[in-house]
Amino acid sequence: MHLPLRLGTRGSPLALTQARMVAAALRAAHGWRDDDIVIVPIRTSGDRIQDRALAEVGGKALWTKELDRALLAREIDFAVHSMKDVETIRPAEIAIAAMLPRADVRDRLIGADSLAALRPDPVIGTSSPRRSAQLRRERPDVTITLFRGNVDTRLSRLNLGEADATLLAAAGLDRLGRPEIGVAIPIEQMLPAPAQGAVGIEALAANAAVREGLAAIDDGATSRCVAAERALLAALGADCRSPVAALAVAAAGGLRLRAEILAEDGAECVAGEALLPGAAIDGGADARHAAALARDLLGRASPALRALFTG
Repeated sequence: MHLPLRLGTRGSPLALTQARMVAAALRAAHGWRDDDIVIVPIRTSGDRIQDRALAEVGGKALWTKELDRALLAREIDFAVHSMKDVETIRPAEIAIAAMLPRADVRDRLIGADSLAALRPDPVIGTSSPRRSAQLRRERPDVTITLFRGNVDTRLSRLNLGEADATLLAAAGLDRLGRPEIGVAIPIEQMLPAPAQGAVGIEALAANAAVREGLAAIDDGATSRCVAAERALLAALGADCRSPVAALAVAAAGGLRLRAEILAEDGAECVAGEALLPGAAIDGGADARHAAALARDLLGRASPALRALFTG
């Protein structure tokens, strides 16, 4: 493998923090020097466009397409992503090569001690269809206002009084060294987004040397859980407009995969779970069980809810 390796990443403070985590893990695993990995920040469309919802301007590809282009052009050797921002269907030339150990998967509420403690008719800032639907289910009196941008942008808007509260991923706040911000919402109340809390690394599928080097830092348990959640998304035919939550965790006999799909107004929520048997990753079998759960959820959903999915 030719060193130094070029690590592509978005340029936000959180993205750069995650990139440094990956670089540190690789250096530790291989005994590399600091200058054996060069971090290459790349500004994405998602970083530039912050006044509209993702669904209006191209979906999750806004976070990945510039990094994909750089990877395919061999301007970088691998790319680091927050896995919840990575589209379910990826180019055939690009492979998910590794994931770091998953962090706290919960959402954190900033602005109140709990959803119940919010004032009547509260305004909540978020851009997530999943969070919006879950909030409306828990608090039908809530009004949603669009909050996009990085952590500091959202916190600044909250401090300016544009909303009573907002939600951010606990993993991101923790990685930025700000664990004191907000109150964690139990997953029994707000199941997280698929792949939330996971940092993934992609490389060219044909670049065996780089993929082998990245595999040294792969956390197998995280990779299996996230793969199952992404298989569920694929079977649902979900996109960035689809309110869907999912979480796979280790359980006796395999993985326990929980999921829910929601109407945009939160009035309908269809939830279910499945056991993915086996102690080790079996991509084919896990995907079949995840797909069966997706069919069960869609089968119990109303026509209006099913229309939010193409599976």
